[in-house]
This record gives sequence, C-alpha cells and structure tokens, in this order.
Amino acid sequence: MASLPEEEPRTIDAAEEAAFLDTIDRWIEREVKPVVMHHDHKDIWPAELVDQMIEMGLFGATIGQEYGGLGLPATTYAKIVARISSYWMAITGIFNSHLIMACAVERFGTPAQKAKWLPKFASGEIRGGLALTEPNAGTDLQAIRTTAVRDGDHYVINGTKTWISNAIQGSCFALLVKTDPKADPRYKGMSLFIAPKQDGFTVGKKFDKLGYKAIDSAELIFDNYRIPADNLIGGVEGQGFFQATGGLELGRINVAARGVGLAEGSLRLATEYAQLRQTMGKPIADHQAIQLKIGEMVTRARAARLLTLDAAEAYDRGERCDMEAGMAKYFASEAAVRNSEEAMRIHGGYAYSKEYEIERYYRDALLMCIGEGTNEMQRMIISKQWVKRNPV
Repeated sequence: MASLPEEEPRTIDAAEEAAFLDTIDRWIEREVKPVVMHHDHKDIWPAELVDQMIEMGLFGATIGQEYGGLGLPATTYAKIVARISSYWMAITGIFNSHLIMACAVERFGTPAQKAKWLPKFASGEIRGGLALTEPNAGTDLQAIRTTAVRDGDHYVINGTKTWISNAIQGSCFALLVKTDPKADPRYKGMSLFIAPKQDGFTVGKKFDKLGYKAIDSAELIFDNYRIPADNLIGGVEGQGFFQATGGLELGRINVAARGVGLAEGSLRLATEYAQLRQTMGKPIADHQAIQLKIGEMVTRARAARLLTLDAAEAYDRGERCDMEAGMAKYFASEAAVRNSEEAMRIHGGYAYSKEYEIERYYRDALLMCIGEGTNEMQRMIISKQWVKRNPV
C-alpha cells in the first residue's frame, strides 16, 4: 500500500490571509449576490463567475506554488469555502471537485505527471473533477465495475460513472477503475487514472437535482476509451483506492466548510428576519421561542467552524486526519441541515416562497449529509479510528 508523501506544513501570513478573504468578500458582494437566485432557479451554469474564480486563482487554491497554484493551507481554503457557501454553496463545488483531482496528482503522481498536468489545473486551462461513484457503487467504492485493461503502452477502459460533478463542463477527471477485478482484498486491484475527454469518453444524462443547482452532475460513459499508460497516477497499478480516499480528506474538509457556510448563512438570514418581522407588537427576536432557536443555531454554527478548522490544521501538519475530517464533515453537514430548517421555521410561510433565499439553503444543505461519504459512514470511520487510537 502506498504511503502519504512527506510535505512541508503550509502556512500563510495572517495579513495575507485577511487580504485574500477581503477580496472574496468584495467579490461575493459585487458579483455573486446579484446573480445567485437567477442561476439557482433556472439551473444555469455560472460561466462568468467561473471565469472570475479562474482569475482569482481558486482553481489552483491548494496546488503548490511551484506548479503555479496559490499553495494555500487547508485552513485558509476552508475559510474561503465557508465564506462563499454562506451566500451560495453550489459554486464552491465547481473548484472543490477539481482540486481533489489535482490533490491526487500532486500527492501521488510521478514528477512527469506533476509537471505536465498541475500547471494546467492551477491556471484553470484544464478543469474537471473526481470520477468514483457508479450506479452500483457509492460509499462502497470497492464495488466499482469500470475496468482498465493493459494493451501495450495504453489502457482500454470500459464502464460508467454517475453523479459526477463538473461532468459536462469539465475536460479531465481522476478516474477510479479496476485493473485487477480478481484481486483479494478488492482495493488492491484498483487504480486511478488522469482521464481527459477524447474518443471513447462521452457524457450521459444530466441529473435534475433538488438543490446544488447550476453545477452540472451527470454520467460519464467509457466505451473502449484508450489512454496512455503514462496517465496511471503514480505509474503503479493497485494504488488507486488509497490515492482516491487520500484526496477525500481534503474533500471532506471542503464539505465541512460548505456546511459551516450554510449553517452561518442560515443563521444570518434568520437573525435579520427575526429583527424585522413583528408579531404582537414587537420583533419576533424578542419572543422566547425564537431566542431558543437562534441560541442553538449560533452554537451549532460555531462548533461546526471549530471542528472544521481543527481538521484543516491536522491536514496542514501532514497528519492522517480521516477521523478529524469525518467529525467535521458529519457535524457541520448536520448543523447546516438543522440551521436551515430552523431558519425556515423562523421565516414561517415566507420560507416556502422562492422569493426568499432561505429555501435554497435548505435544499442545498441536504446534499452535505450524503456527498463525500454519507454521514452514517463518517460515524463508522470516527468510531474505528477512535478505538484504534485508544487501545486498552
């Protein structure tokens, strides 16, 4: 089994981080807030915002500076994601899925693969995501059926992936396949490839989703898709399961940060509305029932943020952090759902109108409990790691 490469812990000057976050805030106010409801309600790809995110370097946020990326620590990245998600969660998925792909190449790729692909990932010239899930394999990744068969200096890939973010707009994906379907245990027969769109690679149907609008989620179909053996990440078969799940640590920190943003955004909307809406001659914020809800919402949002930063700090130190990332993802996503629901209740009947933003937070929050590994699976990971770290 492969091991995580040793990396220098990433840090950032506090003033530099504050300046970057201020840039994000001004971008949200000027560019995101005026268009979010239009794009969400019509499920339209936000092309102009994507171009702006490229310009700000977000597609290279966690890619090393030596490859043209920003080289941000996970803590700063999590703060950026939470900031944006507190106004519109979906657009963070556009660069997060891309960065998980880049993470796999940067952590496990050969020097030649890093030199070839990472500068183009960082610049946004090539954008994409992670292709793991299949119709019969979600949380149980080892059940995938997509295969890659060696043929000289190439591999021939056949199979289908589903629920892939950036499937339509993306041009390249980190693709998990079986190179040895008979391997036992199953994970030893899995490999991860850099898979650009070309002959044999087509996009299937786009899914019409409850929430998480504007970002495309669709099927990827591989029919005698032929790619060079040089696209096998790391150059050695059988390492794909570890490479993919290693990238998911960053992905789960991202989902946790999105949960933080949704929880904080829901709290913001509820707080504003509770001070403006009046019943019985006073703002509803003065009613004890509403105060109890807001008190719980504040606490949940704060706890979610602290857990997420704790996981990000462990990631930045280069430590194994599947337990910390799992705790953050589990708690923050549940906080997002609960806070958005309570905010809906505080808004009353208006919450059911698409003229108010809070209904989007509720629709988007539900995905966070499923994406990057279900919360049921997170609790199992947390438990197993906790017991392992605390032997009798």
